[in-house]
Amino acid sequence: MISPAEWLEIGRNMWAQSFFIPAPTYTEDHVADQTGRVHIVTGGYTGVGLELVKMLYGRNATVYIAGRSKQKAAVAVAACEDAHPTSDGRLEFLHLDLADLSTIPKTVEEFLKRETRLHVLTNNAGVMMPPKGSVTEEGYELQLGTNCVGPFLLSHLLLPTLRQTALTAPPNSVRVTWGASIAIDGSPTYGVAFDKRGRPVKHSAQGLNYAQSKAGNLLLAAEFARRYGHASTDPNNPGGPVVSVAWNPGNLATELTRHASWFEMLCLSWLLYPAKLGGYTELFAACSPEVGLHNNGCLVVPWGRVWQPRRSLQQAMKLAAEGGYGTAERFYNWCEKEALRWIPDKDKGVMVG
Repeated sequence: MISPAEWLEIGRNMWAQSFFIPAPTYTEDHVADQTGRVHIVTGGYTGVGLELVKMLYGRNATVYIAGRSKQKAAVAVAACEDAHPTSDGRLEFLHLDLADLSTIPKTVEEFLKRETRLHVLTNNAGVMMPPKGSVTEEGYELQLGTNCVGPFLLSHLLLPTLRQTALTAPPNSVRVTWGASIAIDGSPTYGVAFDKRGRPVKHSAQGLNYAQSKAGNLLLAAEFARRYGHASTDPNNPGGPVVSVAWNPGNLATELTRHASWFEMLCLSWLLYPAKLGGYTELFAACSPEVGLHNNGCLVVPWGRVWQPRRSLQQAMKLAAEGGYGTAERFYNWCEKEALRWIPDKDKGVMVG
């Protein structure tokens, strides 16, 4: 159960992340030249993802726009090129369906045919409040599958490339970022609830399933940081440290709310901000020097601030041996077990420890 003191924390979080938010202090004007740097932005052809792609491309980055629609990506590419006609960057489409795990290894294979390095993976794509009963191709609750299991598998398969890139890249510059939300404060006490068989609970309320998936990404970011925020000690399989952070982009007017009813949108509309502001949150997580190994596994909130989640979520992020609840490790292990089913046997041993 969440304690009365934590309810006060939740109220503070809701207020600080929804109202009178300080102006962004890290914008496209602060980003170092991205020439030679490679980014993947999932869902990068609409909403906040597109805003991030524009900012990176404007600083000469190579950006892979990963998603299901080549047509939407083409429109996004044209918009980015119109916004930054002098950019020396490059924009590429990468087919990705996070709701079909069997296709994700092919996505990574296609990326690795084109690139040998990856500096930042932004797990931006997600779904919110789809019709009740919606599931992925493998039968996972759609929000948990698309928001957590799919991004986990993508990150898992790209990790060797990220770690190899980190060997020669500037310190703290190779990152994986994960999409959380203000909704993490509406999640179960320790972020993700498990049933008697050790699986995440499929709740009857879609709002609770959404909140659990967003808290799941906070937990994955923390556990990913714990496992890979250090250089490999294996001389036969070298790899550099990877920074891993979660972010709440903010309450934004984007396609994420497409499943909301007209009444829900009426209630939400006065709380929604332009997508570009959310782009600054994600840009901060991807590039700001305020994020690094010194605060690896942290949470970034609008419009680019490092923030402490409520106390029970902090406990969930820690190992039991550290006095925590161990939920992050448990959820990571569950995602890994599920993801390994869809990884070709030849790739199951490529992780860099």
